[in-house]
Amino acid sequence: MNVIKRDFYLQELIDRKENGMIKIITGIRRCGKSYLLFELYRNYLLSIGVKEENIITLALDTIENAPYRNPLKLSEYINSRVADKSQMYYVFIDEIQYSIKKEELKSEEPLPLYGVLNGLLHHQNVDVYVTGSNSKLLSKDVLTEFRGRGDEVRVHPLTFKEYFDYVGGDKAEAFEEYSLYGGLPFTLSLPDARAKIKYLTDLFRETYFKDIEERYTIELPEVMKMLTDDLCSSVGSLVNSNKIANTLQSVRGIKVNSETISKYLEYLEESFLFSHANRYDVKGKRYFSYPSKYYCADMGLRNARLNFRQDEETHAMENIIFNELIARGYAVDVGVVEVSEEGKKKQCEIDFVVNLGPERYYIQSAYRLGDEKKINLERRPLLATKDFFKKIIITDSRRKASYDDKGIIYMGLYDFLLNKNSLRG
Repeated sequence: MNVIKRDFYLQELIDRKENGMIKIITGIRRCGKSYLLFELYRNYLLSIGVKEENIITLALDTIENAPYRNPLKLSEYINSRVADKSQMYYVFIDEIQYSIKKEELKSEEPLPLYGVLNGLLHHQNVDVYVTGSNSKLLSKDVLTEFRGRGDEVRVHPLTFKEYFDYVGGDKAEAFEEYSLYGGLPFTLSLPDARAKIKYLTDLFRETYFKDIEERYTIELPEVMKMLTDDLCSSVGSLVNSNKIANTLQSVRGIKVNSETISKYLEYLEESFLFSHANRYDVKGKRYFSYPSKYYCADMGLRNARLNFRQDEETHAMENIIFNELIARGYAVDVGVVEVSEEGKKKQCEIDFVVNLGPERYYIQSAYRLGDEKKINLERRPLLATKDFFKKIIITDSRRKASYDDKGIIYMGLYDFLLNKNSLRG
């Protein structure tokens, strides 16, 4: 049977094995967290000699495990299974939000569940792994409650390389499908376009919005949905809470303030549906407070929310590049540099300023470069940085990486996406 490989995340878990911390696997719903833990990592443990009875698995969303949604019952059960101190046990708890009552989320008191999990850390022979829905178990909550003993593994939808390694065939055809239906793993098992569209459309309505409404008090659910639509429609555009609030009031007659918009943006981001990139003054080495740019976690979800009506290749390419950079672990900002034009100074943007430790890259996403005028337009902000960090223009061509006379690298989109070390090459 052909298996979707998640080698990067599998290695992340392997590297954290028995590190004395609770491994928290987070990410957008349906991105493959449970599959990673219960299939890929479990099979790895078995392959290195861990006995099957020493891997304790609990999926709390199933009826048979419903009694263990009670934190005390959960604690009793696990402690009864790990009594032999001469044995090492691996505890996998899936959908752990089922152990959190809705009223507990509103309380300032520590959640009983966190006490149970912290208690397991006192066992020298227990290694704990949990996954949780973004609705009730977000990374910032966990890392706070576990007092520095929570170790997060953030899982993303399939990258194009993971997708292509599974489907194979022609790169251009695979990318067209990927940019349309995205990288949520289950879509690969669906037989046709109609099934994929229904699955992705239902996810927003039946899962993501319900999750957010469960976790937060959403006084204006229609505004939340309109905001989501706007973000999906304008990925990579600057987002200003004041401007959105004013537009909703003037165009749609909906009274809403910028604070509410900002709050809803935060909810959408905390639920891993969107990520934002701050604007960064490259020469001044400072961040602008606003506006920011927002990108959807998955192009299939973005397209489904818009009823597959907006097929904008430039925006799709930019969003996919952003998601790829995030999945590789880079911090990504939008660069702002000042350039001179006809004696006047103006601000120009660099699509992505990418950082990881000492590494920095400046990246422009250019669907088609076309003539010399377009090329110079893309090069201008890169050259204005006047530093020696690598500068890259990613195009939609199949071209191999090459340099121009200014030291700027031109790289085809497929080479960038299919080679995880493409920026370092």
